[in-house]
Amino acid sequence: MTRRSFRSRNPRGSGNPQGPGATPPRPPRFRRYRQSLAIIAGVGLVGIAGAGVLGWTTYAKLVADLPSVDSLRAYQPPTVSRIYAADDRLMAELANERRIFVPINAIPERVKNAFIATEDHNFYTHGGVDFMAIGRAGLTDIFARHGRRPLGASTITQQVAKVMLLNSNVLSFDRKIKEALLAMKMEQVLSKDKILEIYLNGIYLGNGAYGVAAAAQSYFNKPLDQLDDAEAASLAALPKSPTNYNPFLHPQAAMGRRNLVLDLMVEAGVLTRQQADQEKQEPLVPQQKQRFGPLPDSEWFGEEVRRQLIAQYGQERAAQGGLEVHTSLDQSLQVTETRLLHEGLMNYDRVHSGWRGPLRNLSDIQDDGWESALDHVTPPGGMLREWRLAVVLPGGTHVGWIEEGTARKGTLLATDIAWARRMHPLRAGDVIMIEPQESGSAALRQIPQVEGAAVTLDVHTGRVLAMVGGWSFHESQFNRVTQALRQPGSSFKPFVYLAAMEKGISPSERFDDSPISYGDWHPQNYEHDNWGPTTLHDALRESRNLVTIRVAAHLGMKAVADTAIRAGLVAQMPHVLPAALGAVETTVMREAAAYATIANGGHIVTPTLVDDIQDRAGSVLWQAGGFRLGTAMQAPPSEQPASTDGATPPVPAAPPVAPAAPPLGSVSVPALTDTRPTLASEQSTFQIVKMMQDVIAHGTGRMAGVGIDRPVAGKTGTSQDFHDAWFAGFSPDIVTVVWVGFDTPQTLGRNSDGGRVAGPIWNRIMKVALASRPKLDFRVPEGITLASYDTGRITAVDGFKTDQVPGASVELHGFGAGTEALTAADTGADTVISDSESDMAQTPGQAGGAVGTTPGTATPGQVQKPAPSDGDIGVGGLY
Repeated sequence: MTRRSFRSRNPRGSGNPQGPGATPPRPPRFRRYRQSLAIIAGVGLVGIAGAGVLGWTTYAKLVADLPSVDSLRAYQPPTVSRIYAADDRLMAELANERRIFVPINAIPERVKNAFIATEDHNFYTHGGVDFMAIGRAGLTDIFARHGRRPLGASTITQQVAKVMLLNSNVLSFDRKIKEALLAMKMEQVLSKDKILEIYLNGIYLGNGAYGVAAAAQSYFNKPLDQLDDAEAASLAALPKSPTNYNPFLHPQAAMGRRNLVLDLMVEAGVLTRQQADQEKQEPLVPQQKQRFGPLPDSEWFGEEVRRQLIAQYGQERAAQGGLEVHTSLDQSLQVTETRLLHEGLMNYDRVHSGWRGPLRNLSDIQDDGWESALDHVTPPGGMLREWRLAVVLPGGTHVGWIEEGTARKGTLLATDIAWARRMHPLRAGDVIMIEPQESGSAALRQIPQVEGAAVTLDVHTGRVLAMVGGWSFHESQFNRVTQALRQPGSSFKPFVYLAAMEKGISPSERFDDSPISYGDWHPQNYEHDNWGPTTLHDALRESRNLVTIRVAAHLGMKAVADTAIRAGLVAQMPHVLPAALGAVETTVMREAAAYATIANGGHIVTPTLVDDIQDRAGSVLWQAGGFRLGTAMQAPPSEQPASTDGATPPVPAAPPVAPAAPPLGSVSVPALTDTRPTLASEQSTFQIVKMMQDVIAHGTGRMAGVGIDRPVAGKTGTSQDFHDAWFAGFSPDIVTVVWVGFDTPQTLGRNSDGGRVAGPIWNRIMKVALASRPKLDFRVPEGITLASYDTGRITAVDGFKTDQVPGASVELHGFGAGTEALTAADTGADTVISDSESDMAQTPGQAGGAVGTTPGTATPGQVQKPAPSDGDIGVGGLY
């Protein structure tokens, strides 16, 4: 029997299973590993929890600091405000930053495709953050961009968040996180098209342009809808670096980047390879944008509109609110008025002063090689755009100048050489200003020292059609139409006579034209003569100071002042007699409006440069008032009374108080009601108009009426010592006022009155302004009878009211009352008249050497005819 060794087993229920010397049992397998894993897992969980808490805390902090995206729902970027002329031509733009807003549906598809393909080709599929692009950019930054700026992966939405909400370019982890969070939030509240609209209108593309529309104008001088694919790609190349890819600064780099954008458009499937290759052949030829406005010679007008916009809406909204401002500017008339005022000032300057010499002298000037030296001379600010800097060549009769980069030569006009020789003979090397002539010669020019201003406006509406505020806007932006306070002189007198008409005094009423002397005040007529009893018609026609004083004294200066203030001619006025002769201060614009009020039948005219203002959505924010559009019943043609003078009957100022039943067959038609207040009755203003017509036809304004075959009326104005020369006049539909004087008041010279200095300028302006208008006559209002009568000096035609006898002069109650008892307080001698002014009529040699005569020595009717002088005529009005 084989003996098998075996290990005894402990039976169930036995005692100690192992005997003495037995090995202890082994622990469970992998227990040690499990313990290690448990420790590691615990630490990991704690770390994850800590990271989660830290992450949540950081996220909560970042979210708490995030700006709201709700403002982008109605986002409107700051955009250019535009000012348009009356014919809707763009006249000027107001902007702190050049932006033009274009709705997304008006942006061409090629422009949108170019930007999306370049900046964010997954724009329409991602949720605000393109994680695939971030991963790709991260790998590229790690392995291929050592030491260089990290490659970006921002979506268009993120760029909008950065620019519009965060407004920060700081490259930091916190900013990128905020940018991503905002982008995802934006995608939840805004449509893709709205985000793209904000981006394309707000992105900076260099050259001062914000948004694609402004960039298209800045680089290609085109609107967006005229860009081709290559030009659209050129714009899409700019966001990466507007400076480095600026086609003006770096054309080669710009072209390379443009071609890359075209390739990206092929990859995006918006262009075929053939189209892209064809577009790459197109040369990159950017065109510097022609700056919009101001239109030529419209700077004065545009600047005044800008001041009014800022006053009404504030600087920020005026320059960034996208306002559409429609003005009354007649650009053709504006250019003509500017030219004619320039010619008038140059003519005055040439007659009253000699050649003042060259700007400088260049040494060693020869017939050739002078171009470089002349090119370094800076032209003066007052030089007109049609003038050129020129250098006098050896011999003194020829000059050389540069025209559009080309050197030219010409002969100076013989009359100019003679003019210069009297004061400063021309020498070789003299730098002068010339105006090239069509014949190839050159006319010598110099900037006048005298200034001037002119304005033309519509009589009925007050719309300013043209305004020239001085010789040169670039030399001085001070607007002498609206800002310069000057004495109107005798151009104030029509308002004295209008006050008389309102008191029922007729044009044929006679007041005494004889010397008056009150203390130290010795007013005289311009001619130093006296006519005795003189009709108001003759007194206004020949600007008789002494009659005007007596009329003002009879009325009382309060009535005169009230008329002038209500007309808007002055803001306030002392109740002293010299004020009746124009010893007050007004502006050219105020006088134009006051004269328009007379021509408009007494309805007060307020000048307006702006017709209406619209916001960027086209809603009207402001509109010129004064009229109300309604309806009226119009009778059939057969029942309308025939017009006796051929003129179309005007729309009545107001509907009848108790209208009768309209005739059978009447129809409802639009009717315009003038809601403006009135200064005087239509009858009184017509009487003044008829008297002022003779001022031009037979009076002091004869030079202003030469060659005008239309009914016109006006008045000369010359202030004390010939400091100011005015002519104000109007036709039935337009009024023009011209002023000439020095900024620092000084005499214009002997006999330089308004009729001689300002009248011819007014004449030329009105001829142009009236040429395109129908011939109209001044409408005779109801209650006026036209009658011809002998004034004692001429045969005149005036208008008389129903209670007035044509041609008669009746003894007025208190005729001349108060003129004998006036005191220094009434005459203003204690406050208005300076010693020099009151002595001028008695002191030889004053103001250009005129010899005065002792006032107060003539008897009524005695005629004194010394040469017209610059002496103290009446402290204010001279002629």
